[in-house]
Amino acid sequence: MSEIKETPYEELSQRKQRKYRYRQKLDRCLNEYKNVLLVSVDNVGSRQMQQVRISLRGKGEVLMGKNTIIRKVIREHLETNPKLEVLLQAINGNMGFVFTNGDLAEVRKIVLENKVPASARSGAIAPVDVYVQPGPTGLDPGQTAFFQALNIATKIARGCIEILTKVPLIKKGDKVTSSAVVLLNKLGIKPFFYGVIVDSVYENGAFYSAAVLDLTQDDLLNKFFTGVRHIAALSFACNHPTQASVGHSLINGFKKLLAISLATDYTFTESKIFKDYLENPDLLKKAAGGGGDDEQEEEEEEEEEDEESDGNIGGGMFGEGGDDY
Repeated sequence: MSEIKETPYEELSQRKQRKYRYRQKLDRCLNEYKNVLLVSVDNVGSRQMQQVRISLRGKGEVLMGKNTIIRKVIREHLETNPKLEVLLQAINGNMGFVFTNGDLAEVRKIVLENKVPASARSGAIAPVDVYVQPGPTGLDPGQTAFFQALNIATKIARGCIEILTKVPLIKKGDKVTSSAVVLLNKLGIKPFFYGVIVDSVYENGAFYSAAVLDLTQDDLLNKFFTGVRHIAALSFACNHPTQASVGHSLINGFKKLLAISLATDYTFTESKIFKDYLENPDLLKKAAGGGGDDEQEEEEEEEEEDEESDGNIGGGMFGEGGDDY
């Protein structure tokens, strides 16, 4: 059998050369980086993508490409890195990769910050609610009929049309109508901001939604301790001790021993202080920071001093000198 010879790179067509260079770059990124942000780039222009690449210099690499080539390259890497299989299910639509070994939350923040305002386009899905704020429009009174057709209350003020109330024009998730596009263009409003959207994250074999990156350390701790409390409550309900409930069990046991000690003549080291509090309530007040009789005595002394000072003032003015009048 004759050997199959590979065509030299120089003899390939420009299209095949681009594919070859892309495959080489994707191979390098899959071997060099452990973490990947999967992004969608709908309504994002080439200039905006260039700004994202510049912002990520030294922190990550952006790589776009055809999904068929991406799937083929990833399948070739499955033999050496089976963890990449979870990426195959997420490769669809107008998407790409942001490869990084740095902090995922920081890289995601940089990607999302690069947004540009954009005009509404007829038939597009609105990513946010759009409102027209009340106030002067700068349009001449001859265009009043246009606003009346859209049921927008207006008046003529200082030679121009003024909108009277806040108008909900487009709801999030609805298609943008042609009349709404005309109105927004007349008013010079660019209601939408388009940018790269981070959909999901691949982190060294783990695959999860990008919303997880919004969780702070405090959020994670709160969720963890909420789970611990639920386990402890379930343990008590089932009367089955667990590591989460053992601390509560010890405290409850100590409370019962303390109650027995207070009700009887039996005393142990930890119960002695509580018995002392019952025999001498002033100790409890001092322990609580109340100050007890000392503060009361100080207040009484201050009141006596005030009364004496008032008496001296009265005597000086009306006592000894009263006969002169």
